[in-house]
Amino acid sequence: MTPGVEITDGKTRFTVRSPHAEALTLCLFDGEPEQRVAMTRVGENWTAELPGALCGMGYGYRASGAWNPAAGQWFDPAKLLVDPYAIELDRPFTYDASLSVYGVDTAAIVPKAVIGLYEPATPAPPLFRHGGLIYELNVRGFTKLHPDVPEALRGTVAALAHPAVIAHLKRLHVSAVELMPVVAWIDERHLPPLGLSNAWGYNPVAMMALDPRLCPGGVAELRKTVAALRAEGIGVILDIVLNHSGESDVLGPVLSLRGLDDGAYAKASDGRLINDTGCGNTLDFGNPAVRQLALDSLRHFVRHCGVDGFRFDLAPILARSPGFAADAPIFAEIAADPLLADRVMIAEPWDVGPGGYQLGSFPPGWLEWNDRYRDDVRRFWKGEAGVDVLATRVAGSSDLFGKDCRSVNFLAAHDGFTLADTLAYEHRHNDANGEDNRDGHGENFSWNNGAEGVTEDPEVLARRSAFARAMLGTLFVSTGTIMLTAGDEFGRSQLGNNNAYAQDNAITWIDWEGRDRHLESFVFGLAAWRNERSSAFVRFSENGQWRRLDGAPMHPGDWEWPQTRGFSWEGPDYCLLIDRTGPNAGPA
Repeated sequence: MTPGVEITDGKTRFTVRSPHAEALTLCLFDGEPEQRVAMTRVGENWTAELPGALCGMGYGYRASGAWNPAAGQWFDPAKLLVDPYAIELDRPFTYDASLSVYGVDTAAIVPKAVIGLYEPATPAPPLFRHGGLIYELNVRGFTKLHPDVPEALRGTVAALAHPAVIAHLKRLHVSAVELMPVVAWIDERHLPPLGLSNAWGYNPVAMMALDPRLCPGGVAELRKTVAALRAEGIGVILDIVLNHSGESDVLGPVLSLRGLDDGAYAKASDGRLINDTGCGNTLDFGNPAVRQLALDSLRHFVRHCGVDGFRFDLAPILARSPGFAADAPIFAEIAADPLLADRVMIAEPWDVGPGGYQLGSFPPGWLEWNDRYRDDVRRFWKGEAGVDVLATRVAGSSDLFGKDCRSVNFLAAHDGFTLADTLAYEHRHNDANGEDNRDGHGENFSWNNGAEGVTEDPEVLARRSAFARAMLGTLFVSTGTIMLTAGDEFGRSQLGNNNAYAQDNAITWIDWEGRDRHLESFVFGLAAWRNERSSAFVRFSENGQWRRLDGAPMHPGDWEWPQTRGFSWEGPDYCLLIDRTGPNAGPA
């Protein structure tokens, strides 16, 4: 029996999993008052069937049983619970302290799932291929200030289908956009008192339900946008958070899984929540029901929206029970699934738990974010790493992936300094986050080129500009998939904030009017050059020769000598030159 809502033969059937509840009540909302229907237990599930196709009606659940949080029992019939299989919601989540208090009714503040009919389609093969360009973007921040997008569309998924947006993506030869989370999330409880809100979405509650703020048109809006982008040769990859939920630690709200099946969250032998995510709780992928929910979520976005694939936030969690296992069941289940087997799978290969750094450990066919590439490229251009390190990264990081180049190379991502800030700030400047500048990465391998932050000094600006071009050139000539974070192609800054998750404001909204059009034009040229030679990047170091800057062949001593300032590579179709003293990097 599959959880969720199914409409067949003029009837609507509701199924929800809650193995330890004493009673389950279906709550329907179609005007006032709330209608309640007792549900029937069928094994670990509860079900109710009602006459009629109840499309458009809101619903939720109430679960009765023991209230003993210390023992993992959070049953409180006063709490309206969102279906973990909800697909659309009538409103966003809003944090309120009453969500954590026993006996306080929350129906007035908790979103209602909305019943709908979703016609499946036969998904087309992914457009994205390994070696392409992924463009990571925050839907709201990317379009909020875009002058060509109608104001009513700004900040939404639909805005990504606007011709002006598509034109920019095509000039960059984007293979696929990677959308930061579009699934419904809730603010962390410390943010509202600070006057802040979650701007990134990495705190989800329901894995399939699109956030009404980003996707007010629901499944139809995402599906239409995916189709519009695909028509222009651009795939869509969803950044998915399956590692934890917005219900957080033991002081967090009771919104969905916590009130239905707290066993979905991983616990230590003494009953304490395991926090391998740094978010207070961790979903237990040793639990088959958790894996089913995750797989059903992925299938939903492929079947009903046609996405190319997924990027998994803190992906080692998928393979924990509780330790990481490279042969964890989830990988085989994805590989065997007819809807998922050909999709693009990208791991963020680290979490904060024991043994959480797993770069290079994911299955064949999975791409992995390569933070070693980011750090080593920064270190080289800063003068802290040698040419041997850089050449290894440019040539595909065989030390990490062997001959199977699964690297996603990037200079910057949503988490950390932007590229421009890497060259303008020696230290993080996260005071706006309300945590006394303690949050965010402390080591960014950044350098300010002579002045911290904003400056009008022409010499400092010239150095920053030269390094930006050198680093972008390095990225675009590198073997493997490359990822560009939206705005790095034209100098986007977050004013030194390297953890801007709580800044839904001008810090994260892209300033289209103020962009560096000269840098943008330079990157358009790099993108066109790489696109013309895409096949060469599979094994670009073969059939060519590494040379010193004076033209002589590179020898082991040249690679190992710290003062070697650069190298060239001469191939049958093009030459590559990297010279740190310029700085200068790029094809010839």
